[in-house]
Amino acid sequence: MSRIRIITILFIGALFIGASFFVGVYAGYAGRPEVEWVGNILHKEFSMPPREEVDFMPFWKAWNILEDKFAPADGSTSRQEMLWGAISGLTRSLDDPYTTFFPPQEKEIFESSVRGDFEGVGMEIGIRQNVLTVIAPIKDTPAWRAGIKAGDRIAEIDKESADGISVEEAVKRIRGPKGSTVTFLIIREGAEEPLKISVVRDVVVIPNIETETKESGIFVIRLSTFSERAPQLFREALREMIQKGQYGLVLDLRNNPGGFLEVSVDIASWFLPPGEIVARERFNDGREKLYRSKGYDIFNNLSMAVLVNKGSASASEILAGALKEHGVAIIVGEQTFGKGSVQELVPVTDNTSLKITVARWFTPEGNTISEKGLTPDVEIAQDPKDTEQLADTQLKRALEIVREGIAERGKVILTR
Repeated sequence: MSRIRIITILFIGALFIGASFFVGVYAGYAGRPEVEWVGNILHKEFSMPPREEVDFMPFWKAWNILEDKFAPADGSTSRQEMLWGAISGLTRSLDDPYTTFFPPQEKEIFESSVRGDFEGVGMEIGIRQNVLTVIAPIKDTPAWRAGIKAGDRIAEIDKESADGISVEEAVKRIRGPKGSTVTFLIIREGAEEPLKISVVRDVVVIPNIETETKESGIFVIRLSTFSERAPQLFREALREMIQKGQYGLVLDLRNNPGGFLEVSVDIASWFLPPGEIVARERFNDGREKLYRSKGYDIFNNLSMAVLVNKGSASASEILAGALKEHGVAIIVGEQTFGKGSVQELVPVTDNTSLKITVARWFTPEGNTISEKGLTPDVEIAQDPKDTEQLADTQLKRALEIVREGIAERGKVILTR
C-alpha cells in the first residue's frame, strides 16, 4: 500500500509540474509585446502586405547638418521646435489639409475652438484648391459684422501672404486678444479688386438655433452648428413648431460649417424611419460603417425644404444629403462646400496631438461629399443686395416650395 501511495504522489506531482509549465508558457505567450502580438495577427489572419522599408539615414544626416551649420538670427536653435517642425512636415507630405500636427500652443487653440468660446473673429476656414478659404462666418461675430462671406479667399493676413499656409498656422495668426485688430486681403468672386477688411477681435460664443414663424403655417429653424447641445435645442424647436400648429418646415443650414456627425444623425432621425441610412463612413481599407436613423420619425405628410449655400459643410452636407436622397426634403440654394472627410484626434504627448483624416463620408446612396459638395434640387444664388432687413431670395423660394407642398399634401400628421 505504501508503494502504491508513493507512486500516486509522484504521479500527481509530475502532473502538477507539467500543468504549471504549460500555464507559464501560455502566460508568457499572452503577455508578449504588443507589437509582436499585432504583427502575428496581421500576418496570419489578415495577410496584409508588409510596409515599405524606409531608410531614415538621410533624415538624421540632414538633422545633424542643420545642427552643425545653421546660423540662427537669435544665436540659438531649439531642438524641440525642430522636432515639432519635422512632424508637421510629415503630415504636410500627405497632401491633406485636414491632417495636421498640433504643437502645444496650436493644441490649446484647437481645444478652445471645440469648447465653443474663444477670442478671435468668428469664422470657419479651410483649404480649397490649395487656397485658404472662408467656409463660413459665424453669425453675429466680428467677421460676420465686418462683411466677410462664405467662399472668400484669404490672400493676406496682416500684410503677410497666406500662400501655402496651413489652416492651423492661419488660425494662430487670426486669433488674438479681445479689442485687437486683424486685417485681411480678400479675393471675392465677382469683385474687380481685392478687398481689404479689418476685423476687431472679440470673445466669440458660437450660437446654435433660431426659430421663426412665417405666414401660411410655415416654421423656420436656423441651425448654426452641430454642437453637443444641438440635439436638445432642435428637439425644443420642433416642440415649438408643433405647439404653434405649423404645417411646413424650412431648415436653414446656410453658413453652417458642421460639427459632430452623431448630431446630424440624431436630427435626421426626426424625419426618417428606424434603420434608414443617414451616412456612410468609408475607411482606407475599403471597410464601411453605416450610420442609421434612430427612427424618431414623428411627422407624416410634412412639407419640408432645406436651405444650403457654399458655407454649408461637413455635418450640414450629411444631413441635407440624407433628407434629399430619402425624399423627405427639397434642397434649395447653392452648391455646398464639399468637406466630406472624418478626422480623429490622437494624442502624441501630453501637450501635443495629431488630427488625422481616417475616413470619408458618403451619402446614403454612396455619393461622395468631398470636394464637389452637394448640388441643390433648386439652385438659386443669393442676391448680393439682399440683407436680413430687406430680402432673402433663397428663403423666399424655399417658402414658396414648402407652401406648394402644403397645398398638395394637406395638413401634417403627427405619427406619435
